[in-house]
Amino acid sequence: MIKETFSKQSRTNKTCQINTDFVVAGGGLAGVCAAIAAARAGSKVVLLQDRPVLGGNASSEVRIWALGATSHMGNNNRWSREGGIIDEIMLENLYTNKDGNPIYFDAVLLDKVIAEKNITLLLNTAAYQVNKSSDTKIESIDAFCSQNSTHYQISAPLFCDATGDGIIGFNAGASFRIGAEAKSEFNEQLASEEANNQLLGHTLFFYSKKVDHPVAYKAPSFAYTHEEIGAIPRSKNIHGHDSGVKFWWVEYGGIRDTIYETEEIKWELWKIVYGIWDYIKNSGKFEDVENLTLEWIGTVPGKRESRRFNGEYMLTQQDIVEQTKFKDAISFGGWAIDIHPSEGIYSDKPACSQFHSKGVYQIPFRCFVSKDIDNLLFAGRNISATHMAYGSTRVMITCAHGGQAVGEAAAMCKDLTVIPRDLLAEEHIAKLQQRLNLTGHGIPGIPLNIKENKLNCGTLSASSEWVLAQFKGNGKYLLLSQSVAQLVPLSKGRAPRVSIDVIANCDTEVCCQLRTSTKQENYTPDNIHKSISLPVSKGRHGLMFDFSDIEVAEQYAFFCFLANDDVQLAISSQRISGTMSVFNKVHKAVSNNGKQDAPAGSGIENFEFWTPERRPKGENLALRFSPSLDGFGVSNLGNGYLRPWLKSNVWVAEYEDRSPKLTIWWDEMVSIEEIILYFDTDYDHALETVLMQHPENRMPFCVSNYSITTDSGLLLARVENNYQTVNKVKLDSKVSCNKLTIEFEHPSDTVPAALFEIHIT
Repeated sequence: MIKETFSKQSRTNKTCQINTDFVVAGGGLAGVCAAIAAARAGSKVVLLQDRPVLGGNASSEVRIWALGATSHMGNNNRWSREGGIIDEIMLENLYTNKDGNPIYFDAVLLDKVIAEKNITLLLNTAAYQVNKSSDTKIESIDAFCSQNSTHYQISAPLFCDATGDGIIGFNAGASFRIGAEAKSEFNEQLASEEANNQLLGHTLFFYSKKVDHPVAYKAPSFAYTHEEIGAIPRSKNIHGHDSGVKFWWVEYGGIRDTIYETEEIKWELWKIVYGIWDYIKNSGKFEDVENLTLEWIGTVPGKRESRRFNGEYMLTQQDIVEQTKFKDAISFGGWAIDIHPSEGIYSDKPACSQFHSKGVYQIPFRCFVSKDIDNLLFAGRNISATHMAYGSTRVMITCAHGGQAVGEAAAMCKDLTVIPRDLLAEEHIAKLQQRLNLTGHGIPGIPLNIKENKLNCGTLSASSEWVLAQFKGNGKYLLLSQSVAQLVPLSKGRAPRVSIDVIANCDTEVCCQLRTSTKQENYTPDNIHKSISLPVSKGRHGLMFDFSDIEVAEQYAFFCFLANDDVQLAISSQRISGTMSVFNKVHKAVSNNGKQDAPAGSGIENFEFWTPERRPKGENLALRFSPSLDGFGVSNLGNGYLRPWLKSNVWVAEYEDRSPKLTIWWDEMVSIEEIILYFDTDYDHALETVLMQHPENRMPFCVSNYSITTDSGLLLARVENNYQTVNKVKLDSKVSCNKLTIEFEHPSDTVPAALFEIHIT
């Protein structure tokens, strides 16, 4: 029993002093990845989150699906899903939660964080004040936990502001921006003539579900009436059976102060959302809604924009559109420049304007390094970018990917006893890039350092290598109602002849084009090398299109069949790593109308979209190639690339090889400490975390079962039920050998075993 007498003085809360290596404020996906990366690299980390769960806008409190460069698979960014820690998290979520339950995703994130012994996680703990030891150095931060009435003072040599609104950077005195720059400041043609304070707004979501009995609904008195909802310009977008993120356009707050007026913005959104539900249930304008009930409504709005801090570099519209190359690239993006009218739901303009680049773009480390505070890094939506560039960098998986880079950089700073700005030295950036890519992080155009891989000191052979002579037909045909292309890697030299079986419903013609991307690394087929039209009569035919007079570079090519409703093309059930079919189709969710028609003078390019179908659709075309394409051999292993880039970069075994294996031998004994295998988890598939369902709980290209043995028969690893991209086999003690054998099982009858890289240290 505790008894305390009256005190004339006000009491103080319990105080806890913590000293650590690295403090991450903000437990959204960026902060989570920063904390995990630093912890795995050996730093002691304190992760502060002012909410009861992790994930920020991706959490069950807000329930926005997490996306990045893949953009719902609606742009031309092939194999662009972010790698590393966020890839690990997303694949874990897929395996346990393919139906997109937001509560399950909360648990996945908590599980990942508490598994790291170097992380001290403080939930419900809000950082609110910074203490500085000098003008440009943070000494500690103050935080308070509302659940245990404890005041924390946390000291560290390094800090990361991943709070979104930037409370740490703001309190520390770092320079920042709110609003949109004028066109003249950075020569951004998409920007307004004059600078303004308009922002992207907040959105509050709700979930509905259908039950087996009628459910009545009476709106709270604060909800807007049917007449008020019906008068909102976007009320025409309301569909009775939509739910969750489908209502992303219920946006408000961009013309207000999105930091200090967030509570007022939330109340306005509550009035709108409860009013929308009443409108759906009781206006009589919607059918089959009697059995619908309101299952959940958010209490925390998803916030899009507030402060952006000044870093050592500020990313611009041109960097995204022109895909600027940076020596200090440590992350990448690929979401469209996605700008919303600041009036939000009250605007009569389109809910968003999305302007896509022709491919992914790099983000330099300098965007994450404070220009003003020596020991402060940024992660998430508050990094150094203009309002236009921010329209792309703000999305959660892009933020998470950058967060990992920040965490790895913080660990390097500890190891080298330097501040973040010092890592911009060429030798340090190269090391940071290498450390990140070893985790499967994936920085466009920057491979692993092959000189650090003992694999390349030996000789590698395979029991088989798949050669693309044909995609075997399955007897089924695809109606050519929309233009479709087979995407395959070509070697430098003459293009092949391609053949395919077709069924014509009447006398017509079939047109096939050979296309490539003007930028070799892109997947926008804007360069038409040759177009061939062949006449066909009604019935089934085998057609051959001769492109052998065309010289091509080493890059991906599109064999495009133009739409013809009177033609069907043979398809294949074979799924091969590094190949896919794509369609010139409409994808309204990402402002894809089949072609991007940008406003004149906007600095945005016009081009066609060729995008894949989601599985179980999206079969390859049953093409035959002459000569065969040999870009799937064992020589791809050890080249440092962990995904397709200019070529497939993947070894694929033959279907007929029932026990595929790789053998590595050295002329003399080598000491092995770690073996890292990089598998194919379909970097093209967008792994939306909530609402959307996925057709499988593991990527069909990924090898599930494999073993590694030495020349003496010593079993180093036997792995079963793998569904992750990166597999690290860390040995308890070093092993000396002059031969390794890796044996695989095919993922399925239609998918052969494949591997992108082996890295041995």
